[in-house]
Amino acid sequence: MISEKDKEDFIESGKITSTVREDSKRLIMIGEPLLDIAETVEQMIADAGAECAFPVTISINERAAHFSPETGCELEIKEDSLVKIDLGAMVNEAPTDSAYTVDLSGKYEKLVDASRDALNEATKLMVPGTPISEISAKIEETIKASGFLPVSNLSGHRIMKGLLHSGVDIPNVRTQIPYILQEGDVFAVEPFATTGSGIVQDADQVEIFSLAGPRPLRNQQARKILGQIMEKRKFMPFAQRWLEADNSRLSVNIALREMLAQRVIMSYPVLKDSGNGMVSQAENTILVASEPIVLTK
Repeated sequence: MISEKDKEDFIESGKITSTVREDSKRLIMIGEPLLDIAETVEQMIADAGAECAFPVTISINERAAHFSPETGCELEIKEDSLVKIDLGAMVNEAPTDSAYTVDLSGKYEKLVDASRDALNEATKLMVPGTPISEISAKIEETIKASGFLPVSNLSGHRIMKGLLHSGVDIPNVRTQIPYILQEGDVFAVEPFATTGSGIVQDADQVEIFSLAGPRPLRNQQARKILGQIMEKRKFMPFAQRWLEADNSRLSVNIALREMLAQRVIMSYPVLKDSGNGMVSQAENTILVASEPIVLTK
């Protein structure tokens, strides 16, 4: 069971996430720089009195997840883009997570609807006693009924205070995971639908990292940057550009390389459909109850 204090924190976090999500939609325009969008949304979260649960990601077309613009990024939203925005606030270490898709081409309305419909159907099942296998099957069934494929190697995830991914997933395809939902569980449910292969693979860019476990480091600058990560982010994801606000890019690159080599941090590469198909996403954070509470409604 979730404590009343933790429940209040998750509810407040969800309110901020949903407000910023709706406000951010006005930024998704042709010609808008991706870095400006990400930094504006992150500042909106801060202005609302919360921390970012993770770096804002802007994944376009075949890119499914984890694209957050790096320092100096000059990419802009292009005509005919299918834009996925994933964002989240955190209040007193209670993170919430939400995402939406904008079709600037007018060609992919059914694809956008497929992930949104799957989210709506899955939400109805977020009650105590529901096996995760039933939720995953419903997501797969809904997306396939729309004529698309679910992304089989992306999943929703249980959230706990201080942890965005706390060890229990809700895959977008049928699964044998034995977990059964419990009263007070908090889950991010995030169906992905695609016109492509239904499998994502790593692209060549990495901007997002998180702490895996502190270990001794040789490089003095790396030790300093690790201290910053532990103080400011603990085990929550962070962007390389956030570190570059207080350190040179060279020193950050050296530190991240050493920390990756020593398995002090883990990386989140950009993920893209292996068949270069278009991908849509819809996501909310839900508190499991007899009447599911959509925290990011």
